[in-house]
Amino acid sequence: MFRKVLIANRGEIALRIISACKELGIRTVAVYSEADRNSLHVRFADEAICIGPPRSADSYLNVPAVISAAEIADVDAIHPGYGLLSENANFAEVCRASNIKFVGPPPEVTRLMGEKEKARMAMKKAKVPILPGSEGVIQSEEEALDWAKRIGYPVILKASAGGGGRGMRIVRTAEDLPNLFRAARTEAQNAFGNGDLYMEKFIERPRHIEFQVLADQHGNVISLGERECSIQRRHQKMIEEAPSLQVSPKLREEIGQTLKRSLENIGYQNAGTVEFLMDEDGKLYFIEMNTRIQVEHPVTELITGIDLVKAQFRIAAGEKLSDILPAKIELRGHAIECRINAEHPEKFTPSAGKITVFNVPGGNGVRVDTAQYAEGVVPPYYDSMIAKLVVHGVDRAEAIARMQRALGMFVVEGIHTIIPLQQRIFADEDFRAGIFDTKFMERFFEREKQKKDAQ
Repeated sequence: MFRKVLIANRGEIALRIISACKELGIRTVAVYSEADRNSLHVRFADEAICIGPPRSADSYLNVPAVISAAEIADVDAIHPGYGLLSENANFAEVCRASNIKFVGPPPEVTRLMGEKEKARMAMKKAKVPILPGSEGVIQSEEEALDWAKRIGYPVILKASAGGGGRGMRIVRTAEDLPNLFRAARTEAQNAFGNGDLYMEKFIERPRHIEFQVLADQHGNVISLGERECSIQRRHQKMIEEAPSLQVSPKLREEIGQTLKRSLENIGYQNAGTVEFLMDEDGKLYFIEMNTRIQVEHPVTELITGIDLVKAQFRIAAGEKLSDILPAKIELRGHAIECRINAEHPEKFTPSAGKITVFNVPGGNGVRVDTAQYAEGVVPPYYDSMIAKLVVHGVDRAEAIARMQRALGMFVVEGIHTIIPLQQRIFADEDFRAGIFDTKFMERFFEREKQKKDAQ
């Protein structure tokens, strides 16, 4: 096992990784920007090194600064967490050149899966179901029109190098396509430095289902089941749960076996998440793979009993899955996660500032992953998520009741959070009945507006 690890991240995921390291007996090195000097990940790491000014580009995304800190601290490995440098193949290559173990897949695999169209083709070759779409990057508006005609409207344009909804446009008619093509390409270029686009058939009311996988360095791959991530706003997940109500044991086994074959073929290693859209007939179609630990990994941990971050370290240290995981993995109960964001619950504008009161819920089946505290400051420079509230119950009904109780006991003052909105979602009849898709929030807000207008 590693002697010392640098954590190239901040906030709750940095603290989560520190916790795993403490249990494995690994010393930790935190890196931090000037804005995070008083953060808890700095306090609880064994060592901490400031790597630059508040802006991520000048600190957490500054590869020379991160590598310099790793060399100064004489670490064996770097864990990138999620976001920031976690899917940066160039960073993984620099780690390799510096004889520092990158806790994640090899850079070649990260690069392959990071280019969305190449990932689609790799999955198609491995017989993973994918949506009908263009073969390769679309070079011109004329080619886009041709592909749209062959696929059939509506279609969706996507950034080959991107994610998070940027560089993405839904096209319903040929007349709309040229302007939307130009807009998507410009947005993709600005966001990712790469304006390449590809096209897929657009599913009107999909569910967003993702499968958690682990792969060791000896060619072994396993799927740990799925997560339901359909409650989203502007393509950003808000609530995740596991397992999905729409995935049968048979479908779970079939997809798990398909992913095992496909990921063995490409030489995948460490943790990863394969994302699918499910149509109204219950068919799954591959959309992309995230080559890192996910924000929502705790729901999988709660239903499987497997510590995914500790598994990442053990895989990176060369252990086999057979030595890390139990002989038989069973899914137990139901888990739900709420992302607690520092945002105004109605306007969705960021809410940075000093937290005056911070009371987290506890009790049976409740877990809170956070790096915030009373008198702590939420800086304006980073992602707005300040905590993850996760619950586990014997079934979905108990998990919902437990989440409602926990949200009511989660007190944050001094800044706005979306807790009031989360509470309203959990009271919604359609959500409670499991009747939702990725357009749920649009309908939810419309229903609330109609009720308000009727009063």
